Amino acid sequence: MEAERTPATSLGSITIASDAIAQIVGETARECYGVVAMSARGPVGKLLSKRERSTQGIQVGRDGEDVTIDLHVVVEYGLNLAEVASTIRNRVAYEVGRLTGLPVRAVEVHIDDVRRSA
Repeated sequence: MEAERTPATSLGSITIASDAIAQIVGETARECYGVVAMSARGPVGKLLSKRERSTQGIQVGRDGEDVTIDLHVVVEYGLNLAEVASTIRNRVAYEVGRLTGLPVRAVEVHIDDVRRSA
């Protein structure tokens, strides 16, 4: 994923890689109530290294300074899917904005599966 710069100041500029944003998204989403796992995209997902698995199912897009996020999750069976998705969307937008200082334009949550956790 490409790196993006924030606006330069008199002291210099800061570059934030899209991979760094994806890591924030993955950690935040996994902490949300009802999330069992991030969804592997295709058969290659299971073969990824541990670092790559932490960002599987996450796409970060940039339009100028604005950030758009797509994430695919597996949710605990029996929970209200709309509420879980809303919680994920709100927490991810808040944490990405807080930790990077970049405006989050959209967080699209895709629930790919439901499953009972062990």
